[in-house]
Parts: sequence; C-alpha cells; structure tokens
Amino acid sequence: MFRRLALLVFVIGFGLMASSFSANGQDSDSRRGRKYKAPPPTARIEISVVRDSNGKPVENAAVIFHPMQGEKDEGNMELKTNEDGKTIIDVLPMGDTVRLQVIAKGFQTYGEDYQVDKAEMAIDIRMKRPGEQYSIYKSHAPDAPVEKTPETAPAKPSQAPPQP
Repeated sequence: MFRRLALLVFVIGFGLMASSFSANGQDSDSRRGRKYKAPPPTARIEISVVRDSNGKPVENAAVIFHPMQGEKDEGNMELKTNEDGKTIIDVLPMGDTVRLQVIAKGFQTYGEDYQVDKAEMAIDIRMKRPGEQYSIYKSHAPDAPVEKTPETAPAKPSQAPPQP
C-alpha cells in the first residue's frame, strides 16, 4: 500500500514538473503561427429617423450602411429603427467613408456619404413624402415656356358651312 502511494506521488510530481516545462516553452521568443493584430478603433454612430412634416419618429425603417473603400462598396450592414426612430452601430472603423441609405415605406429613399472621423457621431435624418411623378408633358423649369401637346393644344375652330 505504501509503495502504491509513493508511486502515485511520484507520477503526480513528474506530471507537474513536465507541465511546467511545457508552459515555460510557450514563453519563448521564437513564436510560430499567426501574429495577433489588434482591430482598428471603431466609431459609435447613432441614427435618428423622423418625418419631415411633423418630426415624429419613423419606426421599422431600414438603415443600410455601405462601407466604401475608394469608389468600391465593401458590402452592407442593415439595421432597423426602434419605436423611437433610432438605431446604433458601433462596428464601423474610424477613418472610413460610409454610404448611408434609409428606406421606409411611404417615404422617399434617403442616401448620403459620411466620413467616420469621430469616436461618437449622431446623424439626424428627416424623411420626406414622395413627390409628384415626373412627366415629360409638364414644364419643370419655372421660367420655361410650356410646350403644347395634342392633349393640351386648343381645339381648332370648326369650319362653319357657308351660309346662303
């Protein structure tokens, strides 16, 4: 019984000693494998989406972020606004340009490019109702003459039959 106990203590001691050597080997200067590279600092951006007419929040609007590298779109991230018309993103790297697009039912689509240059940014967006449909038959310049089309041209006076 004493021999088994001594053998057990010997095996445990040897195991501890061997593990300390292997742990010490991890601290050596010759590192192998991939080196850790810290991610770039990110910005916290709060988007607030409201109606242009009365300033009330727009709930469930799609807020789409397109990180840009030069003129190339690097994909997109989409978030939805809450009942207060707000959404927050905190994974965009500082120094990048982001193309922001907001889509909400019943409103014009909003789009703008922003430079992410601060650690915290707040962007307020006012959504407008859709405008009138564009027509080639209407004048769009305020001082341009209106062209007459067959629908808008005055009717030709009818030829009255000669009277006897």
